[in-house]
Amino acid sequence: MYQLDVYGTLVAATLVLLLGRKLVKTVPFLEKYTIPEPVAGGLLVAIVLLGLKSGMDLEVKFDDSLKDPLMLAFFATIGLNANLASLKAGGKTLFIFVIAVVGLLIVQNSVGISLAKMMGLDPLIGLLAGSITLSGGHGTGAAWGKIFSDSYGFTSATEIAIACATFGLVLGGLIGGPVARFLIKKTAMSDVKLQDDEAPTAFEKPQAGRMITSMVLLETIALIAICLLAGTYLYGVLTDFFTSMQWKFQIPAFVCVLFIGVILSNSLSLMGFYRVFERAVSVLGNVSLSLFLAMALMSLKLWEIASLAVPMLVILAVQTVVMALYAVFVTYRVMGKNYDAAVLAAGHCGFGMGATPTAIANMQAVTDRFGPSHVAFLVVPMVGAFFLDLINALVIPFFLALPIFPAAGG
Repeated sequence: MYQLDVYGTLVAATLVLLLGRKLVKTVPFLEKYTIPEPVAGGLLVAIVLLGLKSGMDLEVKFDDSLKDPLMLAFFATIGLNANLASLKAGGKTLFIFVIAVVGLLIVQNSVGISLAKMMGLDPLIGLLAGSITLSGGHGTGAAWGKIFSDSYGFTSATEIAIACATFGLVLGGLIGGPVARFLIKKTAMSDVKLQDDEAPTAFEKPQAGRMITSMVLLETIALIAICLLAGTYLYGVLTDFFTSMQWKFQIPAFVCVLFIGVILSNSLSLMGFYRVFERAVSVLGNVSLSLFLAMALMSLKLWEIASLAVPMLVILAVQTVVMALYAVFVTYRVMGKNYDAAVLAAGHCGFGMGATPTAIANMQAVTDRFGPSHVAFLVVPMVGAFFLDLINALVIPFFLALPIFPAAGG
């Protein structure tokens, strides 16, 4: 056993990120399917450590004291960047798309749990191979993996969560384009909106932002710290309340931190006292998420999930087919069966199986070929970056309250 302290772990995490960047830039497959740098580097290191464990019985243990604060900081930035005033611009389209997203979360969890039970597996695996990792991504998967490990005694939950999220990320990028092309063939070209005179969204044509100064960074760090302090306090209050009421319903800490971020940023904006600098928040959020994922991935104990590889692949393969069918027969239809609906379906495949960046990449590939869809680029980032995590965090506890799951701490 070789133990790294907090400083050694931080150095290792940064090196993993640099390795991941090099891999993504040099391996066409990784770049084509927008595999995140911490995922590429972290999984390679985890595989190397698996070889050391198998061949030399040598295990490297990392310090995990920074993982939780980094994860919570990331979700705080999501909340701080959630501008409720922009909801008005989305209007009815945004509301309908949110309903479609909720439907997919329920379907994914139902499919995952059912298949896990059919194969004689722990139903928690079905949830991990459901909306937690597929719609939630690596950050949400790792967060719930820790909860499953701490509260349900599922020791390999984080490893399974990261594996499922990585698999989903690749397939989300693979199926989005074909689904969109299939749907566009069904759409009359007269329905395709080619109105370049409309104001583009930030994702379509990013605009230059203000310079990030040291004072802006300090202000943003202060906001994140407030979110962590108030969010963890709120989490403690809610946990004590649920325990006193003997409820199985459990809200993870990151949801409370995210909620505080939303309230804080929008309250300050409404009062005209302070305007959150979105670019600085995004930079710090990306740094927090990258370091957190690097630490989570490089410390994976792959040997603990080897026996679950085949059942997991079966569940995830079925989930991929379900996602494609849902995009075609539900998302496309409820969104209006037009060109915008086809682009939204491609985006839904992206964050329904992977992450919001994958959704954006899917939509850009479609719009570069067939024409712009301003509605899609307004709605998908808003839902994928904020509403999805919040709704998912409310849906998952309802499934955990089912009789087939043990009580938390049991």
